[in-house]
Amino acid sequence: MLDEIDVIVIGAGTAGLTAALNLADSCKVAILCKSALGDGSSLYAQGGIAAVMDKGDSLESHIQDTLIAGDSLCDKEAVRFTVENAKSCVEWLINQGVNFTLDSKHENYYHLTMEGGHSYRRILHAADATGKEVQTTLTTLIKNNKNIQVFEYYNVVDLILQQQRCVGAYALNLKTNKIETFSARAIVLASGGASRVYQYSTNPVVSSGDGIAIAYRAGCRVANLEFNQFHPTCLYHPKAGSFLLSEALRGEGAYLRLPNGKRFMPQIDERAELAPRDIVARAIDLQMKKYGLECVYLDITHKSPEFIQTHFPMIYEELLKYGFDLTKDQIPVVPAAHYTCGGIMVDSKARTDIVGLYAAGEVTYTGLHGANRMASNSLLECLVYAFAAAKDIKRKLLEFDKIINLPAWDDALVQDSDEAIFIRHNWKEVRRCMWDYVGIVRSNKRLQRAMNRIKLLRQEVYDYYSDFTVTADLLELRNLVLVAELMIESAMRRKESRGLHYTLDYKQKDPRFLKPTILHPAKS
Repeated sequence: MLDEIDVIVIGAGTAGLTAALNLADSCKVAILCKSALGDGSSLYAQGGIAAVMDKGDSLESHIQDTLIAGDSLCDKEAVRFTVENAKSCVEWLINQGVNFTLDSKHENYYHLTMEGGHSYRRILHAADATGKEVQTTLTTLIKNNKNIQVFEYYNVVDLILQQQRCVGAYALNLKTNKIETFSARAIVLASGGASRVYQYSTNPVVSSGDGIAIAYRAGCRVANLEFNQFHPTCLYHPKAGSFLLSEALRGEGAYLRLPNGKRFMPQIDERAELAPRDIVARAIDLQMKKYGLECVYLDITHKSPEFIQTHFPMIYEELLKYGFDLTKDQIPVVPAAHYTCGGIMVDSKARTDIVGLYAAGEVTYTGLHGANRMASNSLLECLVYAFAAAKDIKRKLLEFDKIINLPAWDDALVQDSDEAIFIRHNWKEVRRCMWDYVGIVRSNKRLQRAMNRIKLLRQEVYDYYSDFTVTADLLELRNLVLVAELMIESAMRRKESRGLHYTLDYKQKDPRFLKPTILHPAKS
């Protein structure tokens, strides 16, 4: 069975599933995923997918909104490429069976909502659980496709390169704790972002930056890792974990208030609650520090209960579990790490620096997001670049010879660890360090303090990795600490404040930094 694999897709979010389905009509595909099929950040996406679907809207408007949100750092060609391919990707989803919410006032038209940064209603959504609708639909199609094998609970260790080409991967089978060797003609990295590098995150625990770290170790450039988006409104409750309150709430009129009921966004930005996420998150952070607050409050109680329950059924039901009624109560919220705007550098065909290695989704830097991702452009980017990867792979597949007899993983000189507390302690220390010193507001002193500690931690993890048997937690820690170092290095190089990167030492924008921050792997 393994000998039949043509393409390996690493990751089972929207990007990975889309790539697999578009490849399966002409080759054999294997999907490797760290948890159950279909799990990951895409599953929890509440908002929607941005696409020009209304006659009153225009591609140029979507492009300009994206460029503005990206704070002059977007790649204009990447933005145009993505926006121009948006409608066809959405139509593909509809043809696969994804049920977007229809407009109750106009039969056979989709309901389009507004979100921060957009100047027009162009967000297609499935109520307030778009990611779940997309993921469950695509997962069903994957399970019924005979050309796709799914390997659940496999954690990729590293890529296998021969003659400067990616020919396979080593992956830890989490059920047997054995490392297996996979060979393929091409590989697609679609493993998601790295928001779990922070103590507070809206992402599931699998978002530990694995793909970014794996690709960088293999020799790929990464870019713009200083730009980490913090979602402004994550539920503040000790038992809520990482439950976020969709930006669509503010798009439909919700206000942000201080404990005394006063709104603060109109005094900070003319767009008020509809300002881009970086501005809103920084504004909340400022209010919390200024007044010593544990949280601020999101209020949509001025809308009718029918409106709220119709537009936000999942959020409404989830909040009831924690004792909050969205139709009656102001909801306590805090910012939390949400999206990694930088990542592995790819071109418009989703190709990385390594022949045979492609990447799509949050794991990448395409140039679309610039210094700040605009709402609902993320699932769109997953789709567009997954399509691009599949198209290029199918065109080049016969050029890639498959190497069957790859070397097996060698663990003869390692032993089982008797100090698992090392992993747990360092995992917590990395995330706390990043939250305290490389968070929403930064400074030279904070970044240097973070770098000093992360470098020590990375050496400790390297030594531990060299001596002991590989485990899932160790792999994630190894990747997490590398990505943390790359994020800090990127932030230290950008000596200005732009988009999601705000530093107390350089509060203004500087035209000398109107370019991506690119990190090159060290040459061995």
